[in-house]
Amino acid sequence: MHDNLKIGLQYCAPKQTLTQLAGKLASLKAGKLTTAVIRWFIRRYGIDMNEARNPDPAAYATFNDFFVRELKEGARPIDEDAQTLCHPADACVSQLGPVTAGQLIQAKGHTYEAVELLGGDAELAAQFDDGLFATLYLSPKDYHRVHMPCDATLRQMIYVPGELFSVNPLTAQNVPNLFARNERVVCIFDTDFGPMAQVLVGATIVGSIETVWAGTITPPRSPRVHRWDYPADGEQAITLKKGEEMGRFKLGSTVINLFPKAAVEFVEGLEPTTPTLMGSAYARRLNADATVADIAQA
Repeated sequence: MHDNLKIGLQYCAPKQTLTQLAGKLASLKAGKLTTAVIRWFIRRYGIDMNEARNPDPAAYATFNDFFVRELKEGARPIDEDAQTLCHPADACVSQLGPVTAGQLIQAKGHTYEAVELLGGDAELAAQFDDGLFATLYLSPKDYHRVHMPCDATLRQMIYVPGELFSVNPLTAQNVPNLFARNERVVCIFDTDFGPMAQVLVGATIVGSIETVWAGTITPPRSPRVHRWDYPADGEQAITLKKGEEMGRFKLGSTVINLFPKAAVEFVEGLEPTTPTLMGSAYARRLNADATVADIAQA
């Protein structure tokens, strides 16, 4: 199919209806039919089931159960260097680089505003001015649980309603403002190097976005922005360790990280099209002995 036709169809297709239908089908317990679909998917995308905690396709009651399958212990070692952040997902780097004048690169010739990505909160977006961002695309073959790049405490979660365009490379190159246009769940964490955003972006056929602390965020889909604030300490604080699971997609999508100015640098060799493995080295802290206040004044 011609690329222009593929993009054009996305504008006119009933994306939410298709996504709701896909979500219902993926949650059906259809016995041998479910197993047959799973086996086809494994062959089609070359999935290595030897990495799965349960490698038997027939062990999964629904396609969703298979899609968010756990990996066996040790399949993704977590980088143990305390000054190194680890990749949050098995993915491919779509884009990465500086947040320049409040803008992130989407693809060649396309930029978008951090403030729009983060749900319209200018004060929040300003915390990442002159910092770094990375966009990681999870393809259908990838492991679809999302983990923490570093130790962190959840400060805020924001649900932002939006479209459900595909987030594959072709769409990223052709649909303006894609990641600030699609439905997303923005998670803001406090770390020892300052704030960090981890944004889970929805897409066509993504049946749901979940977090470990709140369960399923979407669906149902809301027409307005919702915000949840969390305590920094005490029994109600939500603190996650480096490498811990923080969320998951039921069918594939994109993770976007934002880091503040002078806080981290990406590891050598990380660039667009680079494949990533959850737990492997992602970035290193700068000024490891600096405090958060020092970084904020940089």
